[in-house]
Amino acid sequence: MSFQYLVRRTGTFLLVIVLAVSVNFLIPRLIPGDPIEDRLTQLSATSSGGASIDIAATAAAYRERFGLDKSLVEQYLNYWWDILHLDFGYSLANYPETVGASISAALPWTLGLVGTSTLIAFVIGSLLGGLLAWPRVPRALRGFIPLLMVISAIPYFLLGIILIYVLVIVARAFPAGGAYTFGSTLRFDLNGIADVLRHATLPAASIILAGIGSWALSMRGMMISVLGEDFIKLAHAKGLKQRRIFLWYGMRNSLLPQLTSLALVLGYVVSGSILVEVIFSYPGIGYKLYQAIQSKDYFVVQGIVLILVVSIGFALYVMDLIYPLIDPRIRYQQA
Repeated sequence: MSFQYLVRRTGTFLLVIVLAVSVNFLIPRLIPGDPIEDRLTQLSATSSGGASIDIAATAAAYRERFGLDKSLVEQYLNYWWDILHLDFGYSLANYPETVGASISAALPWTLGLVGTSTLIAFVIGSLLGGLLAWPRVPRALRGFIPLLMVISAIPYFLLGIILIYVLVIVARAFPAGGAYTFGSTLRFDLNGIADVLRHATLPAASIILAGIGSWALSMRGMMISVLGEDFIKLAHAKGLKQRRIFLWYGMRNSLLPQLTSLALVLGYVVSGSILVEVIFSYPGIGYKLYQAIQSKDYFVVQGIVLILVVSIGFALYVMDLIYPLIDPRIRYQQA
């Protein structure tokens, strides 16, 4: 990997970060109305006891407290200062909870559920797709192709609803939702881990089942195109073992587009699988984003969106650095 290649990719990544932070700063300020006054109006309407709130004065105090009464340039510079110090502000719906604390509490659940499910679906789907395209695979295995096409067309949240009906309502084999048993204390012992895994089984299964079909079909299409290349014919002519030809000549050269898609999907992991988390009431980032949108908690939405954009850019940046290690042709092109 050349130094020029590294500098160019790093510069592109930093440019994406600057644009993401700038757009994330501007969009909430272009929305009509004042989110602080809107939130205070909601609290005043739902408060009990008939206590009146001077919304205008309270909103002005909040704007002064958070620096929203300053000029746009000063706010932009302060926003960059806060971002560099990982300070995303305060949650409007759960003040004085910070946005960072709110995201930090939900992020491990999403990374554990969606990240693991995505990697499992990628590995199984890619391997299955490669086998379905291999000419020496048993014909019985090719009968999975129509099934994979059907599964890939079903949205993952619909699979989640089906799993709830079959395995929760009918079979009563799994809990309906949550990350662990309601009312219990989360502990990192065998019983606690088993309880967490039991609650994560159905949402993970919906993501894996929906993902396997898509990964397998895309891998099968790329594998079929690779099998017609001259290096595959040369490998057969040399008498190499079929396993080596399949893994090192077929799968390896078919993986690059798959890895690009995987990088994009992993970038989206931090936003969670929103509908699945909502259906199963799973306390991840997706469910947190859903709650923030419902309560018009703009600062939490802003923080989650920023983390999402940065994570996608970082995932693509890492893939750009890994590409030359996977495919020697990229190194030759650089030379």
